Amino acid sequence: MKKQPQRMCVSCRVMHPKRSLIRLVQNAEGEICLDPTGRKPGRGAYVCRNRTCLQQAIRQHRFDKNFKARVDEAVVTALTEELEALPPEEPEA
Repeated sequence: MKKQPQRMCVSCRVMHPKRSLIRLVQNAEGEICLDPTGRKPGRGAYVCRNRTCLQQAIRQHRFDKNFKARVDEAVVTALTEELEALPPEEPEA
C-alpha cells in the first residue's frame, strides 16, 4: 500500500492527508493564490475543508503569518466560495 502524504492545517494544527486539505500557494513573485491541483511551485499553506478552521485561520491571520505577507481579500473570498461549493464532509468512522 502506498503512503499518502500528510500535511498540517494552519488553523487546527492537525495532520491530515494532503488531498483532504485546501492549499494556498505563494509563488516566487510573492503572489498568493489558490492551488486546486496542489502542484503549483512555491510555498504552500493548507487548511481543512470545514468552515470553523477556515474562519479561525482568517480571523487569526494564520495565512499572513505563514507567508510573511498580507493575503489579499480576493484570495480569501475565493477560498470561502470554494469551500461553500464543496459537498459536505462525511464524518470519519
